[in-house]
Amino acid sequence: MAIKDVLYATVANKCPRCHKGKVFENNNPYSFHNGVKMNIHCPSCGLKYERETGYFYGAMFVSYALQVGLFIVLFALNTLWWNLSSAIILSIIIASIIAVFPITFRWSRILWIGMFTAYDKDQVNSHVKRDVDIAVK
Repeated sequence: MAIKDVLYATVANKCPRCHKGKVFENNNPYSFHNGVKMNIHCPSCGLKYERETGYFYGAMFVSYALQVGLFIVLFALNTLWWNLSSAIILSIIIASIIAVFPITFRWSRILWIGMFTAYDKDQVNSHVKRDVDIAVK
């Protein structure tokens, strides 16, 4: 698992195994119609995204870490440069966390899949659709 491969898949909304198929149906995380709807399988390589019931419980911890990272950055900016009152910085933090939640929701799920699925260059040229899970490399 190379970090650059996982980060590319996460930011581009691509399958961590083949980097071709989309994980979420829509690239816009703020779409009210299908912004959080995931594909069941990769349309390109056939990787099943949710391998078992409750598979994405671990993604909640990744989402939590991303949100805490945002909180720490905003808190550090306030401490070092802004020097805003507690009420103002708290409202900025809450508003920014609500604003980026759709993005962190999607990124946490793709990062979670990418932690257990390695990028496979052989899958890039493969057009065989199959319903199998791969072993952790």
